[in-house]
This record gives sequence, structure tokens and C-alpha cells, in this order.
Amino acid sequence: MDRLPEALAGHWRQPSPERPSDSLKIALVSPYDYAYPGGVNEHVAHLAGEFRERGHEVHVVAPSSDGDPEPGDFDDPFMHRIGRVVPIPANGSVARITLSLRSYLQAKALLRAHRFDLIHLHEPLMPALPLTVLRHSDSTNIGTFHAFNTTGLNYFYGKAIVQPFFKKLHGHIAVSPAARDYVSTYFRGDYRVIPNGIEFQRFNRPLPPIERFNDGRPNVLFVGRLEKRKGLRFLLRAWQQVREGVPAARLIVVGRGRPLEGYRRFALRQGWLDDDVHFAGFVTDDDLPRYYQSAAVFCAPNTGQESFGIVLLEAMAAGTPIVASDIPGFRSVVSHGQDGLLVTPKDSAALAESIGALLQNPGLRDGMRQAGRRKAEQFDWVHIADDVMAYYVEILQRRLVAAEAQTVGVRWARMRRMVGLSST
Repeated sequence: MDRLPEALAGHWRQPSPERPSDSLKIALVSPYDYAYPGGVNEHVAHLAGEFRERGHEVHVVAPSSDGDPEPGDFDDPFMHRIGRVVPIPANGSVARITLSLRSYLQAKALLRAHRFDLIHLHEPLMPALPLTVLRHSDSTNIGTFHAFNTTGLNYFYGKAIVQPFFKKLHGHIAVSPAARDYVSTYFRGDYRVIPNGIEFQRFNRPLPPIERFNDGRPNVLFVGRLEKRKGLRFLLRAWQQVREGVPAARLIVVGRGRPLEGYRRFALRQGWLDDDVHFAGFVTDDDLPRYYQSAAVFCAPNTGQESFGIVLLEAMAAGTPIVASDIPGFRSVVSHGQDGLLVTPKDSAALAESIGALLQNPGLRDGMRQAGRRKAEQFDWVHIADDVMAYYVEILQRRLVAAEAQTVGVRWARMRRMVGLSST
């Protein structure tokens, strides 16, 4: 769906001369540092791009740190930087958010100046920017919940504080069943599952492999931030067993983080050369698909606290079979035995066995490669944006019907009072 149905066109705001009546003025709000790569910010950026292609006016609202690489032009009038960034430990990672008191005034002024038709908040109950926007919004508000956590302590202790903000949401999206089940435990509502997306063609189109790894050795690839919950240590512990079955196997680690030097030292203590276990660090967006296509197997040994698996879809689109942990967020992406293998989390022996099985079975890899590509294509951002826009329209129609019913009710009550007065 590209534009609004005729019944909704022009209903919520008077269209500007530059904007047709069947388009929306949308604000996409991220709580996270927009100058720093991450799944939520990529989600926001891709939705913004898709909706702009369809003729909607889309603004991005997010904090941003100074001096960091910027993914877009912050002089763009449709990009609004609000608040200074501070790193906060959260959910086994580090959340770069704003806690600035100044953001309160900035958000209030922004909403007053723009009067958005619809505000789509990602992680809407995160401090402080989404909560501030919700407090001042008189627009149609939709929230997307991305997170999954096994404890839920944040929601448990913060529920009483943020419940009034949750009530201001007119629509609720979760990126996976795991994310839905997590948030709905604390905040009841009607949640629509609309997953994250990928740029399918970016990973699917044939590309030349990375030259240094195009030597006939079977490559196993890991991609992710080097955080504890990503589980790289369990893959490294499995690697000796993998090499016993497939001596030529090479492990390629893409990603950076504080534990990197510790992982390097571990590899050296095992006697592995750089060409046996290679730490590539950060790779460019242009090179990342080539890394996937240079691998025979992709491994995601995450230990938990994942609501989804974008890297799994990227691997599928590239035609790389998967071995991944059997955790809730990954089960919504991988069908065990069809487009990948799921193993018990933190079980290095099981990881090694499944990786070895794929490396030694070309027929199994080919079947999973084809099934994975078919599945990944369904998650292309074009399709995800279609689903999100259809949900926008559904919520707007629901609000319109409710508003009209309320108007009819008020008129009927007035008529009854008038009849009552005239009969006395």
C-alpha cells in the first residue's frame, strides 16, 4: 500500500501545497544514538526510505552523538537531533540513549511546529526521548517493540511509571513472537507482529568473494558485535572439534568490541594462525555481503536476549547455510532442518557437530541455501513497509470510526435533551 484510502485522505491534517492529501506526515522516533549503527536505527532508516519513495513526508527524530560517523545528512530538514548521548548498560549490551533534560523542551517544540499525522515510536517505553514525545503527542501514536529479555526486571519495576505512556499508544507492533510475548507479559494490548527486514538484493546479488578467502578452504563466518550475549566464546571452544573433522576449515570473525584482544589471545594459545581463525574486525557495508558469500556456513552462537535474527536473514539472502542457537528470537527466522540447524545455546559440542555436518554434506547445504533464499526474500524491506503502512491505515481507520461514533453519540444526547425539554 503506497497511499491512504480515499476515506482517510486529508482527514487528519490539512495537506500542505507540497504534500498531497493522500499522503501522511510521519515522525519515526528512535531512542538510540543515530550516529551509531544498530538494528533499531537501521529499521527506522529503511522505513523512512520506503515511505518517502511512496510520497509520504517522513521525519526521523533521534539523539545523536557529536563527532561520530553519521549515516545520513544531519543538515536534512527531515532529520531532527534531540539530546546528548550517554552509554547505559542494558540487556547484555550498551544502549546509547539521551537522558538530557533539554530534550524535553526540544521534543515539545518539535511536535508543536510540525503537527505530525502519525508518530511511530521504536522502543516507545525507553527513556527518555520516546517517553517525552509520547507525553506531548496529540497525534496517532504507534509503538514498535524490538526487545526481548529473559528477566524483564526493567518492565517489572518500571511498569507503574510508564503505564500512562503505554495508554497513549493507539497501535502496537512487535518484531517477533518473542518480543510480543515479552512485552505483553507486562503491558496487555493487541500486538501485530511485523518483523525486521533486510535489503534482499544487496545480499542476494552475485558478488566476487573476498580474495584472501577464495582459496578452496571451507569458511565458517561469525558476524556481530563482540558482546557476551553473542556467544563467540562458545564457537571458539567448538573450533578445535570442528577442525578435527574438517582440518582445512577456517573461521572468520566479523565485528568489533572490547573482548576482541582476549579472543585473539585465546586463538594464539590454541596454536591457531591468523589464516585459521581470522579476526576481520569492522567491515564496510559494501564488503559485508561478500563475506557472507565467501562462507560455506554462517554461525550465530548467541546465548539469548535476542528478539530477532537480522544476521540470519542476511546469511539466507546470500545463500549461506546457518547453524544458530535455539533461542526464541531465532526460532521465528530459522526452520530447523529446512533452512538451517538450531542447537542448544552454550553447547560447544553441539555447535561443532552441526557445523561439521554441514561442511561435510554439500547436498544438505544446497537444499538449505535454496530454502533460505526463498524465505529471506519475504523479509525484503518493500514487503515490511507494505505491512507497516497497512497497519497505519488500519489504526487511522479505527480512530476515525471511533471519532465519528463519538460525534454521533454527542449529537444523539443533545437531541434527547432537546426532546425532553420540549415535552415538559
